[in-house]
Amino acid sequence: MANRLPVNPTRMEMLRLRKRLQVAVRGHKLLKDKLDGLMKEFMLIAREYRKYRLEVDAELPRVMKLFVLAEVTSSRLVTEDALESTRQELTITRSMRRVMSVSVPHLDIAFGEVQGGYSMVHTSIELDQAISGLREFLPKLLKMAELEEAVRLLCGEIEKTRRRVNALEHSFIPRMRETVKYIKNKLDEMERSNTSRLMKIKDQRLAQEA
Repeated sequence: MANRLPVNPTRMEMLRLRKRLQVAVRGHKLLKDKLDGLMKEFMLIAREYRKYRLEVDAELPRVMKLFVLAEVTSSRLVTEDALESTRQELTITRSMRRVMSVSVPHLDIAFGEVQGGYSMVHTSIELDQAISGLREFLPKLLKMAELEEAVRLLCGEIEKTRRRVNALEHSFIPRMRETVKYIKNKLDEMERSNTSRLMKIKDQRLAQEA
């Protein structure tokens, strides 16, 4: 049985607690709906994050292997010169979007124009494949990072909302109901006592008038 709140058993107190109880019940329903919505969004984003995570984990070793092969087939100096001569600006724009009242990041990536080039004679085809693979890999890596942060933020909001739902459902609302019940019983007891006392007074008067 839930412990009741320490209050005076008066009718005004009972009315006040009943209003608070109604607000708490409505708040509990809203939080439950929010929790359900958060869980639904979390599952969607977590599924998408898992997809990108698997792709990143699979593609990163392949891209790195191509750079290693490019160094082996040419040389580190030639490879570094080729990369330096084809340097490309990368712009990452960070904005925020709302998912069930939670602000999560959104990343936009844009590549600038390639400045210069390198000799196709002194470099290997692996270098071409490595540079092309890295260009395709980076957006996936950033998307994975975006989704990972969204998952982390949603997890925090889900945990916070769940604690509030549990506090209302298992502590606050039962204590409020127990307190209202206690006050009602006390008031009924007082009313019966007053009625009994009035009946006794009435009987005494009638006995005196007889």
